[in-house]
Amino acid sequence: MSSSTASALDFSGPERPGAAGWRRRTLLDLVVGYGLILVVIWTPAPLRSVLYFVTLAWIGYTTWSSFSGWDAMGVRVAGFFRSLWVVGVALCLAACAVFFAGRMQTLHAPNTTLRLVQGFWGYAVWSFFQQFLLQDFVMRRLLKLTNDRRVAVIGAAGLFALAHLPNPVLTVMTLVWGVVSCLVFLRYRNLFTLGMAHAILGICVAVTLPASVQHNMRVGLGYLRYRPHGRHHLNQMDHKVSTVVWVMAEAATRRS
Repeated sequence: MSSSTASALDFSGPERPGAAGWRRRTLLDLVVGYGLILVVIWTPAPLRSVLYFVTLAWIGYTTWSSFSGWDAMGVRVAGFFRSLWVVGVALCLAACAVFFAGRMQTLHAPNTTLRLVQGFWGYAVWSFFQQFLLQDFVMRRLLKLTNDRRVAVIGAAGLFALAHLPNPVLTVMTLVWGVVSCLVFLRYRNLFTLGMAHAILGICVAVTLPASVQHNMRVGLGYLRYRPHGRHHLNQMDHKVSTVVWVMAEAATRRS
């Protein structure tokens, strides 16, 4: 990895390799943050709500204390148009999935654009936050610790997928998407297109696969406790999807 790339992806703020304790601090940030995420996923309410805010506070603090600029985090205009092809690919994949789901009679999308927006806007927002956690909180720390792109990419994708257990659909899909999105980030360093593609793919899974297969996109304890219901419609809380993993939100809810 070139020195220019390492500099661009560095997130350590005032600390740099060689400074006392930088490796221990980086590892601590990652282990505690990811550990809290897993605990929230597998903790029942009401304790889950308390741990949720504790986890957000930890992630917020570590991000603030290691902040090195929005550009380094991928929150920028540069690279947006060059990486827009990722959104195009996601749209094509989603269109194919919708077509086949319609033929297989498994499509259960809202019947109007307004209802689609109302049902999924929350998930779309959280998709960006998930990409921030995957690329900025996890992968960049692994990159700093290992100084090896392949290890950082595979490690980040593996942790991303692990957090989606025991949902077999989301575990496999997030492993693939984790690798792809990390590689794209390393090349273009832009979170916006990755967040858009993530939202498109996640919504596609939610409306094309039967709830009996993907358990209403739940993970962790929510997946194990899932029980199918009768006719219903989904509100925005239902579509925090794999967001439960990275945002530690409440388990998906239903509204009759």
